[in-house]
Amino acid sequence: MKEDWNDLIRERIRKGEEIRNSGGNPYPNDQKVGWTTAAACRAAEGLSGDELAGKKIRVDIAGRIVASRGFGKAAFVVIADRTGKLQAYVRKDKVGSEAYDLFLKTTEVGDIAWCEGTLFITRTGELTVEAERVRLLSKAIRPLPEKWHGLQDVETRYRQRYVDLIVNEKVREVFRRRAEIIAWIRSFLSERDFIEVETPMMQPMAGGAAARPFVTRHNALDMDLYLRIAPELYLKRLLVGGFERVFEINRNFRNEGISTQHNPEFTMVEFYQAYATYEDLMRLTEEMVSGLALSLFGTTELSYQGEKIDFAPPWERITVSAAVARYGDVPQDRLADAEYLRELAGSVGIAVKKDWSPGKILVEIFEVVAERKIRGPAFVTEYPMDVSPLARRNDLRPGIVDRFELIVLGREIANAFSELNDPLDQRKRFEEQLRLREGGDEEAHAMDEDFLRALEHGMPPAAGEGIGIDRLVMLFTDSPSIRDVILFPQLRKEG
Repeated sequence: MKEDWNDLIRERIRKGEEIRNSGGNPYPNDQKVGWTTAAACRAAEGLSGDELAGKKIRVDIAGRIVASRGFGKAAFVVIADRTGKLQAYVRKDKVGSEAYDLFLKTTEVGDIAWCEGTLFITRTGELTVEAERVRLLSKAIRPLPEKWHGLQDVETRYRQRYVDLIVNEKVREVFRRRAEIIAWIRSFLSERDFIEVETPMMQPMAGGAAARPFVTRHNALDMDLYLRIAPELYLKRLLVGGFERVFEINRNFRNEGISTQHNPEFTMVEFYQAYATYEDLMRLTEEMVSGLALSLFGTTELSYQGEKIDFAPPWERITVSAAVARYGDVPQDRLADAEYLRELAGSVGIAVKKDWSPGKILVEIFEVVAERKIRGPAFVTEYPMDVSPLARRNDLRPGIVDRFELIVLGREIANAFSELNDPLDQRKRFEEQLRLREGGDEEAHAMDEDFLRALEHGMPPAAGEGIGIDRLVMLFTDSPSIRDVILFPQLRKEG
């Protein structure tokens, strides 16, 4: 036996052996289950005790025992399944003396059990199954946290999410809500003629975002591959191929730090629409997120960590430079002056590198002095071209691109732009990114010749957007950390 098993675990193992010695199996796999606890409750809804007794509704349920108390010849156990909880009343004279004694001696809180019987209402008014047959389906050899709600250490909750889900109904509800949000977004896009696709998660070249990738090795091909940092360049290839509206909901991987807002493995929805602009996507995003709020809560207003937010359209539009001027309390007309930007960056603690362009410095300043103060929802627009290598230049002001970021309560939720479909301009942008890479910028974009070849075949004018699912779920579940909305977040090794 394992050296660190304590007496409680050893006792539970002994009980499992006792079941085996009596001819049973503590882990059978042949039991069918006909009812959920919720279905049983619905069947009895609105009926008095006498009416329920007259109907003789027979049910069978299965789930984890979350409470148990015995009284000699009878016991009450509470069984929890995916839909709720229901009490069972197990009497010796009903299930048989031998079956009752074995059940009582070998089954306890944490085990998974099945029972079958008739619904009735106790004298205290609780709906209960009067069990006629009971069966242990899985013997838990590790006890649950003390008193069923004792899992308080945050890191332990993340590391042992399976226990967290057992003991914390609120946690289960967060992940049910997450599934509901993803399903709603999928339906929203599908109803608007977007086709859901899957693109490679292992790529010969990491592209589509400014981020450091994870590297892996494919032995058969004798080549390095990169876990994708974004699906963007493959989804644009599909625009070239004639899929005019596409979307993907899947994982991205970025080899960067971990925080309350960042996990190296995260979920995004990216979608691309031909013959659309970033302004079209502003309207689509307003419709999507406000519609989601209405679907979940019946209102566009919600509270996040005590702060109110209203997703009713239209949302604020503000440029990068206007946001810096407003929240940094500086004159906006001076933000076109490179020397002033360097001075301003230094004054707010930004260490400016020699090769940074004025646009790069402006965005760094924005992230320090403005982004966290924007309550939103707000579309931040007019990003500099030199920090947006895949976005289309503005026709009237070629130094900026047709792009927005959606900021809500100081956090970036989405990034979108009118797509660059000029292959010659794109090649020049990649060449500039190569120069930055050679200068030590590990997040600069690589030269992707196959993507350029695709553009050379002609990509329709289009707009695309990526929305961080995890951060959206944080907002709609009032969760303070991204690790609260990811089932198994990345953590340091134990010990």
